[in-house]
Amino acid sequence: MRDSPDLRHLLRDWPFDPAQDARLVHGEDGREILQVRTPLGIEQLEMAGRPDGARPHGLESALDYHRQRLAQAQIDFELSADDCAELFAEGTLYYCRYLRLFQLGRWAETVRDTTRNLGLFDFVRQYASREEDRDYLEKWRPYILRMKASAAGMLALERGAHAKALEIVNAAIQRIESLDEMNDETFKFEQRRSVAALRELAAQIKQNKPMSPLERLERQLHDAIAKQDFERAAQLRDRLRELRGQRTAS
Repeated sequence: MRDSPDLRHLLRDWPFDPAQDARLVHGEDGREILQVRTPLGIEQLEMAGRPDGARPHGLESALDYHRQRLAQAQIDFELSADDCAELFAEGTLYYCRYLRLFQLGRWAETVRDTTRNLGLFDFVRQYASREEDRDYLEKWRPYILRMKASAAGMLALERGAHAKALEIVNAAIQRIESLDEMNDETFKFEQRRSVAALRELAAQIKQNKPMSPLERLERQLHDAIAKQDFERAAQLRDRLRELRGQRTAS
């Protein structure tokens, strides 16, 4: 019976495969849902709002609640250790979602969730009462900056904005390299790994960038000279001069 709490039929219909362990489906009400197949079961995450669908303190998220507290505070505002623990746990939920969204190529939603968690990082960094809580998330800042920039760059590429994609990635590299140093091995590892990954992405963007008419002519001229086809080289050189003259005039 489908009303049985036994999940075996669901697991049988979707066998575990590490290469294809995430999917988007629609709920009975038509909303989009993210599902993850694990070796032991199926996780389900909401695509909007808090991933687990909960509404802590009657609001969309615990972060919204504590930001509301800050806005209403009449005296100095601080996050207690318990407040920070609540925010850390909630941030993990968003991490689990944006990791899968990135895997599925949902770039806009990945940017949304990484931006949200970076806001959480900044909020805790500024208002946590304990130093260990203020520093707790910072070791992962290089990683989340990389994920956000990678998703934003891929979104720009999908829109044909190669120059914008390269600008986003290069800006993220500079930002990660300029982060305050931490005496923490995880931070150092994530900083090195994130910069290397973004540099590789930048190289791929450059390599796959469509050539402009001027660049295409320059490539053809180079090939003609290499083949000693000097008549064609002269024609291409004249065409290049014409295009460059038009560009200067414009």
